[in-house]
Order: sequence, then structure tokens, then C-alpha cells
Amino acid sequence: GGVLVVAAEAGLPLRLLEIGASAGLNLRLDRFRYESAHGSWGDPGSHLTLVDRWLSAPPVLDVDVTVVERRGCDPSPIDPTTEEGRLEISAPIWPDQTDRFERLAAAIEVARTVPATVDPESAATWLPRRLSEGVPGTATVVFHSVMLEYMDRPDREAALEAIRSAGEGVDPEAPLAWLRMEPDEGFDEFRVDLTTWPGGRERRLALAHPHGVWVRWLDTAD
Repeated sequence: GGVLVVAAEAGLPLRLLEIGASAGLNLRLDRFRYESAHGSWGDPGSHLTLVDRWLSAPPVLDVDVTVVERRGCDPSPIDPTTEEGRLEISAPIWPDQTDRFERLAAAIEVARTVPATVDPESAATWLPRRLSEGVPGTATVVFHSVMLEYMDRPDREAALEAIRSAGEGVDPEAPLAWLRMEPDEGFDEFRVDLTTWPGGRERRLALAHPHGVWVRWLDTAD
């Protein structure tokens, strides 16, 4: 939903840059199918369909998304297209959670056909370099989910400063969006926030279950 908001507002192809990307499955998020009583989006023929996760309608659904770059970073990235990688990302799933195994297998099939690069590097050093490579005519989306708390404080502050600094000096022809799902004060629901530049506009788009079981989109009108 957040990526759809960025695509609709920017009206440009997207560069997806994920920090803490692990196996990079979320770098293929535009190639999944999303269905609910509140609306649907994505390729009906996708290997992976996520059903009934939206408790309310996302802000934008009627938009096409074109992704021109998929790149992430992680200190210890996993290649999900290898047998070793498949086993590694399957290990945390409890044996009786067959639905999760099925979704993971489907996501891996998407990954096999949609290339994405995950560099073995900290966000603190990776982001400044990538954000200096803004491409006119594209919008860059830096995104992450439940990862800031796992960074040590100096690296976290360096990564966030790189995003804000890039936003302050952004080329209007290459806008920047910072999209994240991170814990709020409690852990019952996580916040989905979006900051966009030029302008530095900040919005809370949604509240979500920590594991993505549900998402409740908010009224984001000014």
C-alpha cells in the first residue's frame, strides 16, 4: 500500500532500496497479488497471493507500478533461490504452520523469476552511496520492516541521517520516499509511516500486526 501511494504521487518508475533485506523477498513486493473485500491489486497470475490482510481499503489501488531497480543490503544476506538459502529462511517456521511454508515457497518462486541484488553490507555505509545515485525521472523508495531495533545505535543514527540528508538535497526530478514498518511504543501493533521529499512530508499510513497478519489503513488526507 505504501509503495502504491508513492507510485501514484510521484508518477514515475521506482527504485526500491531495502535495508535489512535478508533474503530480499520484499524487493519483489510488486509481483505479489493482494486480495481482500476492500480491494485487490497485482498480477492475478502471481505465484503468491496474500488474502484478507487489509482491514480497510489502502489509500491507493488504481495505479500501475514500474520498478527499474531492486537492491537491498544486509550484513548476512540469504539467497532464497538456493537450497541452502531456502532451508535457512524456512528454519524459523514452526512445523505445523503449513500456510506459512506455502507462502514462502510461492515467494521463492517469484524470486526465481524476478532478480534482485542484496549486498552484504551495513545500511550505515550502503545508504549514503546508493542515495548519491539518484536517477532523474525515477522515484527512490528506501524501505524497511522491523529492523531498526536490531542495529547498534551508531549505525542506526548514521543510516537515518543518510536518508534525511539525501532528502534535504533531493533533486525534484528524482524524488525520495522513506517507507517503514516499525514498532510503536507498544508491540501489539506496528506503525507504517511515510516521509517524502522534496518537502519532507510525514504521514502515518497504517497500523499493522507485527507479522503482517492484518493492516488497518488510516485516513491520510491533509
